[in-house]
Amino acid sequence: MVVVIGFQLAVIRQPLPNALEMVSGTLMIVLGLTLFVQGLEQALFPLGESMAYAFARKGSLPWLLAFAFALGFSTTVAEPALIAVADKASEVAALGGMIRDSESSRHHYALGLRLTVALGVGFAIVIGVIRIIKGWPLHYLMILGYVGVVIMTVFAPPEIIGVAYDSGGVTTSTITVPLVTALGVGLASAIKGRNPVVDGFGLIAFASLTPMIFVMIYGLIL
Repeated sequence: MVVVIGFQLAVIRQPLPNALEMVSGTLMIVLGLTLFVQGLEQALFPLGESMAYAFARKGSLPWLLAFAFALGFSTTVAEPALIAVADKASEVAALGGMIRDSESSRHHYALGLRLTVALGVGFAIVIGVIRIIKGWPLHYLMILGYVGVVIMTVFAPPEIIGVAYDSGGVTTSTITVPLVTALGVGLASAIKGRNPVVDGFGLIAFASLTPMIFVMIYGLIL
C-alpha cells in the first residue's frame, strides 16, 4: 500500500480511484492471509505430514501415488492465483478472437486451462514422490523437464506460450505450496535412508515445471 499510494501521489499525481474500496479490500486481504497462515500452522502442515508418514508406513505405493495426484490436482484447481490468471486469459483470448466472445466460451476456456494446469501439477507430484522413494537426483529430472519445456516452446502457438509460463508460476502459491511441501517433508521423514532437507524439498519445482508443458500441449490441441 505504501508503494502504490506513494507512486500514485508522487509520480502519477492523481487522486486514488475508489480509495475507500481499496482500503477496505486491503484490510480484508491482511485479515484473510493472517487467518490463512494460522490455519496452515495448526492444520494443513501437520495433516499433510502425518498423512504422508502414514501412507509410507502402510507401504502401499498405489494409494500413496493416488493421494499425491489427488492432492496436487485439488489444491491447484482451488488455487486463487490460478483462477485469476485463467479468468484474465479467457478475457484476452476472447478479445483477441481466439475464442468466441461469450460468457460460456470464456468460462469453458478458463476451466479447461485450470484443469490442464491441475493435471500437470498432479503428474508432477507423482513424479516427485517416486523420486523421493527411489532416491533419484533432483537436478537430472529438472534438466530433463526444462529441455521438454524448451522443445514444446518451439512447437506451441505463440498465443499460449506466455500463458503457459505464467501458469507454471501461479501454481506455486498460497494453497499448493504448504500442502505439497508438507507431503514431501513428511514422506522423506518416514522413509529410512532419506533426508528431509535433501529429499523432502523439490516437489514445488516439479509443480511449476510440468504445467508449462501441459498448457502448451493444451494450446496445440485447441
